[in-house]
Amino acid sequence: MSCTICETRKEKRFCPAVHGRICPQCCGEQREVTLDCPSDCPYLLQAREHEKPRPLTSLDQATLFPAVELGDQFVYDHEHLIVGLSFALARAVRKERAINDADLIAALTTLAGSYETLVNSGLHYGTAMTSLSQQAIAGEIQAMVKQYRETEEKHLGHSRLRDSDILRALVFLLRMGYAHTSGRPRSRAYVDFVLSQFPEKRSAIATPEEAGSRIIVP
Repeated sequence: MSCTICETRKEKRFCPAVHGRICPQCCGEQREVTLDCPSDCPYLLQAREHEKPRPLTSLDQATLFPAVELGDQFVYDHEHLIVGLSFALARAVRKERAINDADLIAALTTLAGSYETLVNSGLHYGTAMTSLSQQAIAGEIQAMVKQYRETEEKHLGHSRLRDSDILRALVFLLRMGYAHTSGRPRSRAYVDFVLSQFPEKRSAIATPEEAGSRIIVP
């Protein structure tokens, strides 16, 4: 029998995206391009094992917010914040399964741009998202920032989270997204990476008395 996609070459594997059998060439060429490949597809997983992470130096550096400096010390000092924002991304994805890497990257880019303007000029601009998915992602992130600050105020008497810290954490997640995604239009490699960090649907912010928390505000 012939491939369901090209109708020319011989089919050799089942494709869950088209619910039919396709040839290896169409699988390789259309994977996460025209095909919405499920995360558990064995051929997708096999391909990811052999794909090398994209070096950030190969990307347009302007998209990476080069003026924002990140280092090991920042990541160490703000691990709680980074984990919290990562959890917000995971929560958005679980609510809207159609979200892909491009949506996460676009939302993070817009939010980082907004915070960069706020940090540099003190002016706050609304985040103009191009899709409902990106709006949902931004909403989860902003809700997490609000929750984080409220938790600090509850346990410290004040919030010490700065807008510059949020900017740098967003840029960290953005650069991580570019490193993990395949770059294909329908890639969900970054999405799957984020979900793998939070197998349970639970809050990422907790008090020191709550065992098993991913973020602990001292």
